[in-house]
Amino acid sequence: MTPLFSLPRAVGLTVVAGVVLWLAFPPVGFGPYAVAAVALLTAAVWGGTVRRGLGLGLLGGAIFFGLLLGWMRVVGWDAWLLLTLLCAGWIALAGLGMALVSRLPAAPVWIGAVWVAEEALRGRVPFGGFPWGELAFAQAGTPFGALAPLGGSALTSFAVAFLGAACVTIPLDHLAGRTRLAAFWLAASAVLLIGPALLPLPATGDTEGGPPSALIAIVQGGTPEVGLGALDVRRAVLDNHVAQTLDLAKAIDRGEVARPAFVLWPENSSDIDPFTDASAADAITAAARAVNAPILVGAVITNPGDPRTVWNVGIVWDPVHGPEQMYVKNHPVPFGEYIPFRDFLAQHIGRFDRIPRDFAPGTKPGNLTIAGIPVGNVICFEVAYRSVVDAVVTGGARVITVQTNNATYGGTAQPEQQLGIERLRAIEFGRTVVVSATTGVSAVIAPDGTFLDRIDEGDVGWRVAEVPLRGQSTPATSLGRPIEFTLAGLGLGAVAVAALWRRRRRPEPIA
Repeated sequence: MTPLFSLPRAVGLTVVAGVVLWLAFPPVGFGPYAVAAVALLTAAVWGGTVRRGLGLGLLGGAIFFGLLLGWMRVVGWDAWLLLTLLCAGWIALAGLGMALVSRLPAAPVWIGAVWVAEEALRGRVPFGGFPWGELAFAQAGTPFGALAPLGGSALTSFAVAFLGAACVTIPLDHLAGRTRLAAFWLAASAVLLIGPALLPLPATGDTEGGPPSALIAIVQGGTPEVGLGALDVRRAVLDNHVAQTLDLAKAIDRGEVARPAFVLWPENSSDIDPFTDASAADAITAAARAVNAPILVGAVITNPGDPRTVWNVGIVWDPVHGPEQMYVKNHPVPFGEYIPFRDFLAQHIGRFDRIPRDFAPGTKPGNLTIAGIPVGNVICFEVAYRSVVDAVVTGGARVITVQTNNATYGGTAQPEQQLGIERLRAIEFGRTVVVSATTGVSAVIAPDGTFLDRIDEGDVGWRVAEVPLRGQSTPATSLGRPIEFTLAGLGLGAVAVAALWRRRRRPEPIA
């Protein structure tokens, strides 16, 4: 098999593929572009050598992630470049695999599976992985998003990649006289395009495990500035969230809104440890008593088991009894919340002085009971890790709360990109996702991925929403991980088979 295009044209296709894939995500955010991007990259690597697939994959991945993760430049150009190259390396391996499996029958199936394998590995390796940029995360507003409750985000990514590859396979089979095969791929593509749009998604609550709805309030207090210095004035951030909560309490007393079951504050709303600082504890207690409801407070506290480290936590702060339950973030961000190889790297990168103590991970899922409501709490980037969200849903959560601090990336596409992930998780698990952010975007997302309310980036205030509560599980809750592992295994197996087949088909060297 020979490549479809000369190398210069393949390079051009790959460059366009990287840009188009970026356009599928915010700030543009047109999910179907992901199909076109996979089609372009598939055409570029089709029938090519391992080296061509690897090189083109690296190029396309570097362009895509370089644009997608542009917000990392706030942290530093070196951080942006290194993370871009790390993620692009995985796309390079996907390009290699796509080039190999394009030689096999049923190539669209194997290419879709290869993409799932790439995302599964990138989301876990190294340092717990970085799943940002999965194809599924751009699909909450497309028919492909409706596949998520059936087979998880992996099935959604598979469908997008399959359709992209089929766009290349269909004309090739037709031109080669394999009209029946071309018709088969066309029919399969039509099913993937039309079928998900016919699937009903729940938008209301149910009575399995409790009442079908509850009033929940979100608070977005704002920070004095954005960027790396956003939380240098920690007291001001706490005071802002106390002030907005007191304003909510006044609205309740005036009868303008009903009293919520609980109030959600964002991650880092109290970076002053309320267990050691009495004034911070008093301020939070005053806010909780004013609204006469528990507050789920995002805080940073000293790890009682190892004072050399800290915890990123969500604390249920009762108006009468004070702090009760607590969730410790399970998946701290490497190089953001803890420094691998700290002794070596701290000598060369002064910016790490901003993280004087590593964040230690918690060991238990964020299952909390607040005002009688089973809540599943996750913190910031954790929402991108399916295993973290899956754990709270299987633990009985009837609503998912996300505490996040996007102030560091204010004015960039990062908050909207994260919001896309949160929308997909709502659809995937059939749960309302309630998001509170320091500077935005805070939102209440229904189980069908639609917005019930939101506070846009840069605004401050509060919202009280009637939130659907659900106890019924989607098929993806139990099948998502097996489907992901099966598809990833098929992709890796197809690559291995194609590599062996290619090796055996090589002509014997002339003696």
